[in-house]
Amino acid sequence: MSTPGKRAALNPSELTRVSDRSSFVYLERCTVHRESNALTAEDGEGVRHIPSATIGTLLLGPGTRVTHQAMALLGDSGAGVVWVGEHGVRYYSGGRALTRSSALVQAQATAWANKRTRLDVARSMYQLRFPGENVEGKSRRQLLGLEGDRVKASYREQSARTGVPWRGRRFTPGDFDSGDAPNQAITAAAQCFYGIAQSVVAALGCTPGLGFVHSGHEQSFVLDIADLYKVEVAIPVAFDVVAESDDEVGARTRRALRDRIHELGLLDRCVSDVKRLLLPPGTEFEEADQVGLQTDEGVDVVGGRNYGVVW
Repeated sequence: MSTPGKRAALNPSELTRVSDRSSFVYLERCTVHRESNALTAEDGEGVRHIPSATIGTLLLGPGTRVTHQAMALLGDSGAGVVWVGEHGVRYYSGGRALTRSSALVQAQATAWANKRTRLDVARSMYQLRFPGENVEGKSRRQLLGLEGDRVKASYREQSARTGVPWRGRRFTPGDFDSGDAPNQAITAAAQCFYGIAQSVVAALGCTPGLGFVHSGHEQSFVLDIADLYKVEVAIPVAFDVVAESDDEVGARTRRALRDRIHELGLLDRCVSDVKRLLLPPGTEFEEADQVGLQTDEGVDVVGGRNYGVVW
């Protein structure tokens, strides 16, 4: 068995750029297999071929079975894989990190462990969400109030723009059908973003549990990143879908959101946003495929060799 440092490296020139990929593909009630360098999804209606290198995130819904060969291909292609519930409203599990460097997770842990820098990152997140808003010196309570006001205002604005009646955000976790059409669309859009954010967080090697706005949940940082694009992308798309029709809101929201995310190049932007939030300005992020050993002086030495008592 090879060590982490000896794992075969992916060749970036052989992979499709993140910005050129489909943001996600959702599959349910089928068997996912591999045929040459393409995925196949087989169900009662036949077999569909999906180029694996063009997928940003594969969402596997209920009734899906996936073979070992298919997972190996997805890993080689740099695609994220997330297991979700029906309509994509529950997150169950995610895939491996693609990066070989721990630089981002170390930066994340360092920023999170200090109350001042943790608040600084939270402020930066709100600045990304609400450009032009002055968050300097704002407390967490003030930031939460700002978020609540802006999100409620967004619901009202999108309702007025599309003519879709809005009676408030009402949904029951785990019961997708209990909400009205606008709430179903918003729930479906939010869960799609959770899947995308999970894949980006995992691919960059960050830890999902160390959030800067959300706290106490194993996916806190995922929720932080997904919320960055709620007002700009998720809510408008949800209202657009309902304005067209109340039929099959969940599926149509996923398709519309997938197209919109690809149009905006949002996966590429999401990666850049995570790096900008966690790394000091001007820091270059290198995905070095090497294992070091820590020393008392704070300088790592090369791993993979035996250091005697004196060295």
